[in-house]
Amino acid sequence: MEAAIADAPVVLTERAIKQVLRQKERLGKQGQFLRLGVRGGGCSGLSYVIDWETEPDDEFDVTYTQDEVAFVIDIKSAKYLQGTVLDFDIKNLMEGGFTFQNPLAVRSCGCGTSFTLK
Repeated sequence: MEAAIADAPVVLTERAIKQVLRQKERLGKQGQFLRLGVRGGGCSGLSYVIDWETEPDDEFDVTYTQDEVAFVIDIKSAKYLQGTVLDFDIKNLMEGGFTFQNPLAVRSCGCGTSFTLK
């Protein structure tokens, strides 16, 4: 199912969009979707998912397109990601990458890949 970007639980920053397009080109992922989601695990209870998807599941996934980036989020993950901003930040050669700024998270681990909800 495809939905309007205005209804998306996640918004990508300009830096994130540029990096996704760079990686898509570099990794040969043309025609694929960026998968965003949440799964149980990690040191804070829930972990963020960011991966590539070749074919979304029409029953459980919603597809969004922001600028040139098509991404999918499963219905269950969407409720945990409501209002989240996906950014890309490079602090130095050893740190940085995609970051999730999730207003529903009350605590995150040191690396920022897992979180606890309100």
